Amino acid sequence: MGFAKNSNRSERRTVNRSERQTWSRRELLAALGAVPAVGILTGCSGSADTSGGTDAKAGASTKAEVKTPTVTVTPADGTKKAGFTSPVEVTVSDGTLASVEVSGNDGSALAGSFNDARTKWTSTKNPYSGTKYTVTATPKGAAAQSASFVTKQPSETFVGYFTPEVNSTSGVGMPVSINFTEAVKDRAAVEKAITVTAEPAVEVVGHWFSDTRLDFRPEEYWAAGTKITLSLRLKDVEGTTGVYGTQSKDVTFHIGRRQISTVDLAKKTMTVERDGSALATYSVSGGDADHTTWSGIMVISERFKQTRMESSTVGLGDEYDISDVPHAQRLTTSGTFIHGNYWASTSVFGSTNTSHGCVGLHDAKGANDSSVPGYKFYASSMLGDVVVVKNSGEKTVEASNGLNGWNLSWSDWKAGSAL
Repeated sequence: MGFAKNSNRSERRTVNRSERQTWSRRELLAALGAVPAVGILTGCSGSADTSGGTDAKAGASTKAEVKTPTVTVTPADGTKKAGFTSPVEVTVSDGTLASVEVSGNDGSALAGSFNDARTKWTSTKNPYSGTKYTVTATPKGAAAQSASFVTKQPSETFVGYFTPEVNSTSGVGMPVSINFTEAVKDRAAVEKAITVTAEPAVEVVGHWFSDTRLDFRPEEYWAAGTKITLSLRLKDVEGTTGVYGTQSKDVTFHIGRRQISTVDLAKKTMTVERDGSALATYSVSGGDADHTTWSGIMVISERFKQTRMESSTVGLGDEYDISDVPHAQRLTTSGTFIHGNYWASTSVFGSTNTSHGCVGLHDAKGANDSSVPGYKFYASSMLGDVVVVKNSGEKTVEASNGLNGWNLSWSDWKAGSAL
């Protein structure tokens, strides 16, 4: 036996037969049980025993080092009212990220980028409010892991109402004018979220007239035939503290032919030019000495075949109330129109300025007589056409009074941008 052989090396004596026979079973078992202890302590067969122990430890160490990558998503999986003012972040421990996809239930997707170690991914933009997002992150060499969250809705919102109408065709003087439902404090953030582009291309710049109004125009009138695109990216833009935009859309407008009408109130005439050629000349009557007509560049912003005009609405008491003014086209917010006039003598037009500030052309009651100047001019006009008034005896109209920003120089216009 191994144990016996190892013992005889240290103590060489002869054991007789009878002595071997007198060993008890208990002694034999004790002797056999002592063999491993002797081997460990003395190092007998040490190289083989040590090798076996090392392999076991290495196997355990290798098994401990193989860890499953753990993915963490911010906002956390299952969040029901997650914030929308910070980017989405995906991190991994015990591994690297092979890919990350973030998709919204509105069909949108969030792009993003990895850090150099590919242990973190950050979305380029913030998630939208009121949207459910699903995040699928795949660590390198491991199965994909998923998480989802829902962003909360903002408690207060604002929108921008824009002029002109979608897909409409306007004259060359029509600016893109946006009126906001809430006062904007962070003008730069809001203006940055709005772009106006033109085909053919031209520089277009925004100008703030107030906390609720932002207009866009080029340096000169639009070229005839221009296509204009308004891109609104206001959704979740914080216009003022705690008040967020809701719009994310693109709309287009078109510019028609170029028509510029020049009213000379010293001569009491209006000359209409279409695409560089004279179209017509009409006799007119402007504001009298006590109610002079604004001078300057004005843009037609509203058109009515017939409308009611009351002096009380423009601060003139009860001087007039005409229920059926024909062919009225608005030039200022304060109440200046160019319109037909059937109640004055035909001799007035071209000879005397008698109105309360409007520009009048001879017309017929009922607005259906196509032979009169009021009808003809109205029929030849469209929203966005330019009407220039000179020699009226009045100062230049304020740029904010109507769609009349053309009265500002290009440098003054650009100075009104927040960018």
